[in-house]
Amino acid sequence: MTVRPFQLPVPGEPLPRTHTRFREAGPVVPIRLPGGVEAWAVTTYAAVREVLSGDDKAFGKHSSHWAAMRDGTVPPDWPLLPLVLGEHMLVRDGARHRRLRGLLSKAFTRARVEALRPWVEKMIDALLDRIVAESDGGRAPVDLVPLFTEPVPTAVICELFGVPEPWRAPLRGWTRTLVAQDSSAAEIDAAIQELMACLGRLTEEKRHEPGDDLATALVRAHDDGDRLSAQELVDNLFLLLIAGHETTVHLLGHAVANLLAHPGQLARARAGGLWRDVVEETLRLRPPIAAAIFRYALRPVRIAGVPIPAGDALMVCFGGAATDPARYGPDADAFDITREEREHLAFGHGVHTCLGASLARMEADIALPRLFGRLPRMKAAVPLDEIPYSRSFLTYGPQSIPVLTGPDR
Repeated sequence: MTVRPFQLPVPGEPLPRTHTRFREAGPVVPIRLPGGVEAWAVTTYAAVREVLSGDDKAFGKHSSHWAAMRDGTVPPDWPLLPLVLGEHMLVRDGARHRRLRGLLSKAFTRARVEALRPWVEKMIDALLDRIVAESDGGRAPVDLVPLFTEPVPTAVICELFGVPEPWRAPLRGWTRTLVAQDSSAAEIDAAIQELMACLGRLTEEKRHEPGDDLATALVRAHDDGDRLSAQELVDNLFLLLIAGHETTVHLLGHAVANLLAHPGQLARARAGGLWRDVVEETLRLRPPIAAAIFRYALRPVRIAGVPIPAGDALMVCFGGAATDPARYGPDADAFDITREEREHLAFGHGVHTCLGASLARMEADIALPRLFGRLPRMKAAVPLDEIPYSRSFLTYGPQSIPVLTGPDR
């Protein structure tokens, strides 16, 4: 790279503003990540879609393609290494990716997702009962992140995979550590060791006491012969449990914050039952995965006219594509559930499109109307532009949403 790279993260700068600044500098710009690791940020809607359409052709996802990994430029204790290494579906290419995706796609069939709906409804109603109780008749502020937007997705993914109740809160904590930009290498290593030990215990329990859950199904895929190796089994459980809740936590958080900040949009959603429109506009405006690491150029390529050498790493900035005025017009950064052009890339595009998209949508479709239906007079307890957001340039969402619920319905 001959151009001075942009630093990421930028202390004190909201991540959406960082993505806008990158995009205004160009469709593909050089960046320097923590630890001095350099890559390219792909920033516009058109450029992001171009990269995603080139998976398995111009771009690969396995770290063996990364020149900086091969020549030792990437430090062995780089904190983000656990997110780019492994044997799970997200970092495999070609036939190996198709094989794993074919096995794992059975986890997220429409029938299996819909079968969870009655359980999800009851679980959400129980969480709302707790929120009402803790609000003291609407007089005491409550925080919807630990009471609602975090426990809903965490409970759903753990129920789907048969993760015991006592392990669910630790799973959320380990995930926060893994994606936080200020976690040290030692903290990340400790979180991974604890999580992997937990997954090892989980697979042994499912082997000896199988259940009607996806962890049991994956164990059987391993035990039935050359389908899932032992490493693939644990690595894919790692991927699905983390990605299966971290993203939806932020989807729900952004949706709640958007609706509280835009009462007119909330009124439209209530009046017309436009909750799916709320979900899709939230995904468009604030994709829970703000940036994905990495794609690697398999050969010298050009992206939006920018030359990229073979072996260079690309960070795909969904957050920049989300508010690209070239795609969504001059009001691209506005929350509008009546927007006509709402096609988005929040779940990716092409061969690596997110397997859990239907599950995330189902959770939000149930959670949002139930929350705002049960608490019709709910309002923010603090200025919404002051609420804290996650310390991560990979996944992004509210860390706290204090509200006054008002009287229970």
